[in-house]
Amino acid sequence: MTSKNFTQVLIGGKIYTLGGYESEEYLQRVAGYLNGKISEVKTLDGYQRMTPEMKSLVLNLNTADDYFKLKKQADELGDQIAQKDKELYEIKHELISAQMKLESVQNELDSLKNEDREYQKKIAVLESKLDEEGKSKKS
Repeated sequence: MTSKNFTQVLIGGKIYTLGGYESEEYLQRVAGYLNGKISEVKTLDGYQRMTPEMKSLVLNLNTADDYFKLKKQADELGDQIAQKDKELYEIKHELISAQMKLESVQNELDSLKNEDREYQKKIAVLESKLDEEGKSKKS
């Protein structure tokens, strides 16, 4: 089991100690994200006049908005990956079918080549007999 990591982070101008099983770098990245969201919501009209509760709510809503947008994007990417996997499976199936057909045609070609060799041998034997018969008749 991995040990819990603790690190001090600066969020909204205050120092906090975060703990978790993630790396310290990850915890710092989370704090950096929060600082970015805080800076972003501070630019909203009327933010300075909001109550601390309302400021917190606006920050949470913006963070949730990011989450749902990224989740939708991840779901869409997951769907695209599933579609690509399906297409890849179909292509692999087509490739296997084509390889089987190629093997069948190759076997047929080999068989025809063997048959051709046998016919060539028979032709050579028959031509040889014809030549012998022709020589016998001349003598």
